[in-house]
Amino acid sequence: MSQAILRIATRRSKLALAQSEWVKAQLEELNPGLSVELREYVTRGDQIQNVPLSQVGGKGLFTKEIEDALLSGEADIAVHSLKDLPSELPPGLTLACTPPREDARDALVLPLGAAAGAGLETLRAGARVGSSSLRRSSQVLNARPDVLVESVRGNVDTRLRKLDEGQYDALILAAAGLNRLELAHRISLHLSPEISTPAPGQGALGLECRADDAVTQDALSRLNDRATHLCVEAERSLLAAVGGGCSTPLGAYATLYGSALTLTAVLAVADGSRVLRRTATGSAEDPQSLGRSLAAELLAAGGREILGLDPAH
Repeated sequence: MSQAILRIATRRSKLALAQSEWVKAQLEELNPGLSVELREYVTRGDQIQNVPLSQVGGKGLFTKEIEDALLSGEADIAVHSLKDLPSELPPGLTLACTPPREDARDALVLPLGAAAGAGLETLRAGARVGSSSLRRSSQVLNARPDVLVESVRGNVDTRLRKLDEGQYDALILAAAGLNRLELAHRISLHLSPEISTPAPGQGALGLECRADDAVTQDALSRLNDRATHLCVEAERSLLAAVGGGCSTPLGAYATLYGSALTLTAVLAVADGSRVLRRTATGSAEDPQSLGRSLAAELLAAGGREILGLDPAH
């Protein structure tokens, strides 16, 4: 390729850097002669550590500063955890690539030394469960209304330290992040999507670049995974149709079997007292229609009320 250097914009967290280093290695292997360098940025979501994400508000908490670097020409590629990327991108940017997805499930993490095989059902009544996600906490409370879900912020290492110090009895984290940080041994139990439906795009990376940058898009195309692309298209289309952001208690998870996409979605009230979960199957040729139709079904079944929307919305 004619462009010898590509610049990746990344957050500074250990997980973000691990993800970006993986992308760098893949791009250099798939594009001989290409050199990739990392540029680190601090986002608003990284700066606000003492407030639950659901109270911070606003879209793009972990992406705006990185997208600004793309638009200004400081960087060529942004590597995002796709679940953090709003469904609507800024003008001039495009989601150019979704590499093969990691494990999309949520994971229950218990303190070091906890009994093997322990799960949600083994937590004592009143147990303190740490989570930064309204989606996770509402689903956990639906399954175990007798536990206390408390906000926990900070990077993965910080959360694990707080857990092992006894500040929490359990954590709910994304399995993908633990795997990418080589911390899979800390997972006590993978929560099935039927119990804790993941966030749209969870476990997948989204590689973003300028819409008019054909050279970068060509380099990224070699890393794209068709199955991941189709599944996250369905999930993100549902997210866009519902109108939610990263603080909305919404889960969506798609699987591909042959030419059929199956999409499961959930909307929940914060205290877990009501959870709407629906599943639909459609053609892999049109993942966006599947996402929009299931969103309409979810909203009609009571989702508007949960989200506080006008019935005519």
